[in-house]
Amino acid sequence: MKSAICGRILSPNPVFKPGDTPSFCKGPYSNICVPVAVLAAVPGKGGGLLEKPVIEKVTPGRESEFDLKKSRKTAPPYRVILHNDNFNKREYVVQVLMKVIPGMTLDNAVNIMQEAHYNGLSVVIICAQSDAEDHCMQLRGNGLLSSIEPADGGC
Repeated sequence: MKSAICGRILSPNPVFKPGDTPSFCKGPYSNICVPVAVLAAVPGKGGGLLEKPVIEKVTPGRESEFDLKKSRKTAPPYRVILHNDNFNKREYVVQVLMKVIPGMTLDNAVNIMQEAHYNGLSVVIICAQSDAEDHCMQLRGNGLLSSIEPADGGC
């Protein structure tokens, strides 16, 4: 018994193009040719192989995003401290603070400078150790006296 649909039609590179009207079926059963099978073999018409579904793997013992965040350890905070000196003018200290510390406002910079001037030191910012080291080096690079220390025990 001969097949009504030629095996070439279902190949990855069909011999026909959409819109062509060649005879797809040959043989004694050509009157029962199924055009739906022809359309399914045309790329872009919904035919072809289905992709393998992606299955997400869940780590055992981790049930939520909250559990994942709880298990991460956060870096301990460090204080960047500005020390008073008798060399730099107050205006210059304010300018350097605003340039070096991200988000530093004029009012905050003036308050930090005043506190360092009257009390001998002032806390500039509390942040992660690597950021604190960077800020301290930048302040020193601009001629200001600064240091860092762990911020355990509050502000």
